[in-house]
Amino acid sequence: MNQIKYYFTTTLDGNLAYHVNDIKENVDKNREAVALKMDYKNEDLIFMNQVHENNVVIVDKNSPKLIDNCDGLITKEKKLPLMVMVADCIPILFFDEIQGVIAAVHAGRNSTFLKIAQITANKMMSELGCNVNNIKVIMGPSIHACCYEVSDELVNIVKTSFGEKFCKGNNIDLHGINIKLLEEVGIRHIQVSEICTKCSNEPFFSFRKDKYTGRFAGIITL
Repeated sequence: MNQIKYYFTTTLDGNLAYHVNDIKENVDKNREAVALKMDYKNEDLIFMNQVHENNVVIVDKNSPKLIDNCDGLITKEKKLPLMVMVADCIPILFFDEIQGVIAAVHAGRNSTFLKIAQITANKMMSELGCNVNNIKVIMGPSIHACCYEVSDELVNIVKTSFGEKFCKGNNIDLHGINIKLLEEVGIRHIQVSEICTKCSNEPFFSFRKDKYTGRFAGIITL
């Protein structure tokens, strides 16, 4: 059985993203501190230039540390931490302890509509030999249906593509959609954080609460 370590950072860990309005030295320092806390080398960390699409990349120790044009990372490499950065979108972590495969996925509205969760699970199975019964999934703190209000147009997309039950007025349930997508491919071990980044007053960055905000992260390593 492979040992998996994962962690969802909080605002106490500071901002971990270079692309928001922050000084590079601050982000470096915050990332170093998290690496120390989780016991990996910061220079080994693989992260993404997330673009709200559904490109999922399998990485190893020879991959660049910043993967461009990407919203999902998968590896079977030991001691290679993967990071997804969010401030309301769902950070989804996948792992198969038997096969020794992990994944970190950015599931915002667009990526969810583009079925990134299914694409990740299918890649883990078809390309890295995972058994669907061994894949476990954790959705970290993110905006919940209580606060996720969208336009009529987007509500209609959800109704047509996924079903009316994921809409309550103009609020949509991204967690429910992702659970449905994962269950469709046969995944049963799914854990969802109850924390809503917008209304819970828990220490997580939220873009809906404050446009000029940092990013927290879901980090997983084998």
